Order: sequence, then structure tokens, then C-alpha cells
Amino acid sequence: MDQVNLGAWEGRTDVACGAISAEMAAMWHATLGDPRTDAPRAGDALPPLSHWCAFPPEAHMSELQADGHPAVGSFLPSVHLKRRMWAGGTLRFGRPLHVGEPLERRSRVRSIKAKDGRAGPMVFVTVDHAIYGAQGLAVTEQQDIVYLEIPDSFTPPKKMPMPDAPVAQRRVDPTETLLFRYSALTFNAHRIHYDLPYAQEVEHYPGLVVHGPLQATLLMQLAVSTYGSTPDQFHFRGVHPLFAGAPMDVVAVEDSAGLLLFSGAEGHQGMQAGAIWEGTQ
Repeated sequence: MDQVNLGAWEGRTDVACGAISAEMAAMWHATLGDPRTDAPRAGDALPPLSHWCAFPPEAHMSELQADGHPAVGSFLPSVHLKRRMWAGGTLRFGRPLHVGEPLERRSRVRSIKAKDGRAGPMVFVTVDHAIYGAQGLAVTEQQDIVYLEIPDSFTPPKKMPMPDAPVAQRRVDPTETLLFRYSALTFNAHRIHYDLPYAQEVEHYPGLVVHGPLQATLLMQLAVSTYGSTPDQFHFRGVHPLFAGAPMDVVAVEDSAGLLLFSGAEGHQGMQAGAIWEGTQ
């Protein structure tokens, strides 16, 4: 891997403008919200992590790669590894965002690191995002992206068991419809989430892959419902792919700083997360 060439992307910046309209908020609620409650309306506070819908990629169809992702080489580095995944992230919430509020996202490539792992060459890219609303800075986010080669067969990582005795839990059915709707909400065209022949025959997954951000959103929802408020900090990391059709458990375990959260299926973890409320540390 050409470290010098990759290093040229460090420090690159990008600015995007966006918003979540009342119509988009209603679609978010119809997909992920509590059916016993009403969708947020103009001026209402938005659920945490819904800002992932506010800045859809604007790449034209002609600019998409075979996997559905926009081509790299402009803001993100030109990495010649064919599998791109959102591996995890860390967020701090300063204030809520609101339906219809004009938003701005300022992004910067913090670091790019190439290494060799068990699965071959990997490139880790860390991007910092700052989300501004009408009253200034609202959310800061570190996004961790990993690039890998596509293996010849599905070789999952070691399975880690789900925790015992959670303080809160929920079971979610990750149907093909849910995955499709979440892809539509975030304008995510990665075909592993909705195109079963592609997922199986090209990327060699056994089924449609449940989005990492979707799992993170469900974990955040459990954290908010357990504590009754949005945490000040939230971090998450994918540890094993989860697939459509297998019931997904979302659980919370108490921690000295807040909550440890896990998604999983068939007894093993898919994502680990943590939620911290300042004043509980």
C-alpha cells in the first residue's frame, strides 16, 4: 500500500449543507419510531443519530461503483481495496437538532493508517465531523472507516457471547423491508443491504447485512429509553456481521459511567457500544 500517496489525503476537508424536513422525520419515525407516538413535526427535537439522514451523498449514478458506493478519490482516499465498511464511531451531543433546522456538516480526514491483518491488507480512515445548527455546534463525531479485500469465502471473526442479566433489552426483527427502508432513509446504495445475489455471490456473505449505523441507532434508542435522556457521549464498534432474518437482540448493561450496550443474534455480539451521561462518571 502506498503510504505516501494515502497520506496526501490527511487533513482534507469538506462542507455539506442539509436538513431533516418534516417529511423525512415522518419517514424516520415510520421506520424506527414508537408506533404509539406521533412523528416529530416542524421545530420538534430530532432523535439522536437521525442526523445521519441529513446529508445524503450527492454522487450521480454514473459515479457509483459496482458495490453501490460513490467512487473514492475526492474527499475520501483512493484506496484500491474493494470492501468498505463503517467500523465504528464516537459522538458527543451538545444540544438537540430540530425538524426543518438548517444544518451544516464540516468534515476533516484526521488520519489514514495501512496495516496487514489476518484477512490481508487493511486501511483505516478516521474522519471528524462537526454538525452545526442554527444555534451553533450541536454534535461532534469521529467516524471510523475500514477498507479490506473481499475474501473468497465468508470468514467471520471469533464470536463473543452476549452479556448475562441485562438491565434493559429489546428484540428486533431485521427484515429485508427494514434494511431497505434504512438504506433509503440514509441514501445508502451499498448493495450488501438489499441485493441478496450480490451479497452472496460477490461479497460472499451468507445473507443481507444489517447496517452498522442501524444497529447503533437501535442501541441509542435503548439507551435513551433506559435513562430517559440523550447521553452526552456515545461510542460504538462493530465486532461481527449480523444478517437479515435472524432475530436481533439489543441489550443494555449497567456501567459505572452509564450503560454498555450490545446488539447480537443467535447468542453472539454484533456491535458493542457505550453511553455516558456526564455526572454519572
